[in-house]
Amino acid sequence: MIQHSQITAESLRSKIHHRDISFGGNKKLKIYGLLSCHSGKRMKKENRIFFADEKEALKNGYRPCGNCMKEAYKLWKNQ
Repeated sequence: MIQHSQITAESLRSKIHHRDISFGGNKKLKIYGLLSCHSGKRMKKENRIFFADEKEALKNGYRPCGNCMKEAYKLWKNQ
């Protein structure tokens, strides 16, 4: 888990390029989603957090985004 405010733009781009970061999330709302999600792109930098994979996000208590991860969100909601 990496907070956006604690990583440089260059390092972030490198980690995304090398697939060390695959998902982004909102640490206040405890929601994670795809890096391309429109909802995720609008959140404040201080609330944004990054995950290596979906397993890491779920392990930390985050739920899937209802916009960009509809199927995963439905499964989570029906648990």
